[in-house]
Amino acid sequence: MSPRSKWRLGVAIVAAAAAATLALSGCSSDGGSGSSSGTTSVTLFSGQVGNFTENFNPLNNTGAYLQPTNGVLYEALFYYNKARAGKPVPVLGTSYSWNSDGTQLTVKVRQGVKWSNGKPETTDDVVYSLNLISNNPGLNTTGTKWVAKKTADDTVVITFPATSFTLEPQILGNEPIVPQSIWKSISDPTKVTNTKPVGTGPYMLKSFTPQSFVLVKNPNYWGTGDAAPKVDQVRYVSLANADAATSALEAGQTDYMGSFLPTLKSIISKHKNLSYSNSPQATTALFTCENASLGCTGPQTDAAVRQALYYAMDRTQLDKQAAAGFSAPASSSLLLNTVNKSQITNSKYLEVPQTANISKAKSILEADGWKLGSNGYYAKDGKELDLSVNVVSGWTDYDTICQLLQGQFKAAGIKLAVNQMAQNAWSQAESTGKFEISMNSINMGVSSDPYYQYSLYLSTAATAKVGTPAPSTNTSRYSNTSVDAAVKQLATTNDNSVKQAAYKTIQDQIVKDMPYVPIYVNSALAEYNNSRATGWPSQDNQYAFPLPWGGNWGVGIVLKTIRPVK
Repeated sequence: MSPRSKWRLGVAIVAAAAAATLALSGCSSDGGSGSSSGTTSVTLFSGQVGNFTENFNPLNNTGAYLQPTNGVLYEALFYYNKARAGKPVPVLGTSYSWNSDGTQLTVKVRQGVKWSNGKPETTDDVVYSLNLISNNPGLNTTGTKWVAKKTADDTVVITFPATSFTLEPQILGNEPIVPQSIWKSISDPTKVTNTKPVGTGPYMLKSFTPQSFVLVKNPNYWGTGDAAPKVDQVRYVSLANADAATSALEAGQTDYMGSFLPTLKSIISKHKNLSYSNSPQATTALFTCENASLGCTGPQTDAAVRQALYYAMDRTQLDKQAAAGFSAPASSSLLLNTVNKSQITNSKYLEVPQTANISKAKSILEADGWKLGSNGYYAKDGKELDLSVNVVSGWTDYDTICQLLQGQFKAAGIKLAVNQMAQNAWSQAESTGKFEISMNSINMGVSSDPYYQYSLYLSTAATAKVGTPAPSTNTSRYSNTSVDAAVKQLATTNDNSVKQAAYKTIQDQIVKDMPYVPIYVNSALAEYNNSRATGWPSQDNQYAFPLPWGGNWGVGIVLKTIRPVK
């Protein structure tokens, strides 16, 4: 499942949520609290509609593994929190350092760790896990092979063939450490379902059914004191129907979930035990097929048209009517102006206009040779300014945005047709460049480092001619030699002053070229019930990215941080 699809799952879960009273599958009448036996328990809804398919393989990179696999059952060396700026949190590693040219990464490994079966976890397991990933084409998605070697009982040195600073969060924060004694006998680690997982995480699997499964505290967990899990049991549940999300939350049948609930503020006001956090991570934008030299066609290949779209939007209206007031202002730099504020190089780029500036949109068009016709729409060289936008039918927030933009753009003399499509057709059209505008979102990479967004969405190496699928997420076909050089520079340095200069080059270019027209930063809502456990992430303390779906490593941090209500 793509990152985009994972984010959309949270929206789709509750697109039609109302006052449904459907029962929660596999959940006891007390929400699984287990109070009669003295066992403390929380119930987690990860967005699963229908039955669970048993798969706890941390090395399955197709997204088929169940949510708690990475971060809760298995751990990486460090945790990279994309909800806020800061250094990575030590997990199975305690510290790391690079050599000067970025070809060797030295990691100190936590000692005294045990697997959930009670056997020691050692530096040899770390070396085995990292080399297993490097040497298996099905696991190594970076395109770069490395060699991990044990140099002391607590030290691993990872050697790369070239400067590889940018691989740091992937290797340290996104690769699970697995027991060599178990995985060395598995011929293809990508295909097993690993129904008896043995990891180092704070919880371990107790029982499984297609409707729910239960995790219990790992008695051998390395964390002590505040770093040790305190809630005895975590029950993952599926829902009989998507409409049950709201009612399950209100009825106290879930303690932890992550869904877009348009009425959330009203729900919270009526239920004092409930709270939520919002961790915006992806910028909703109009993706334009903008590069005529790579085969894009249509008025959007004109930079003046893209600039006019930027100023013609009333983003306050879009937030209120499409995002229920939960979105955040986007940055024209395409970075998050919360997490990445210090890396946005011009104060003018911090926040996009929140209200429409129709006169400016029109003046940009007219300076570029567009003439306003008697029908109220601009035209140039005999062709009307007539655009189409692709959007997935059923993505209700994005469908709403497109309908609103029709009226907003009309006021600026721009005609917009909305093409509602099945998701597969939408994805295929965007990947091959067979579109004019597409509604999508710009996501973070493996960490909040701007390099990952800029290399994925802007570099020429990440795109292709129209008709050929883009090898990465640069579906706008954007190509700029200055940007390419700056992205390459970011990949080969750890010098912050050099990085800031590269960010400036990139941001100055994309604000002018506007290949992606930013709308707002998507909401990323997580909901919590505080009657059985407290210490959940809050708006003021986002100690982990909390969304409890997809491959989010942060759920393990959350579950070992919460504490039962006495």
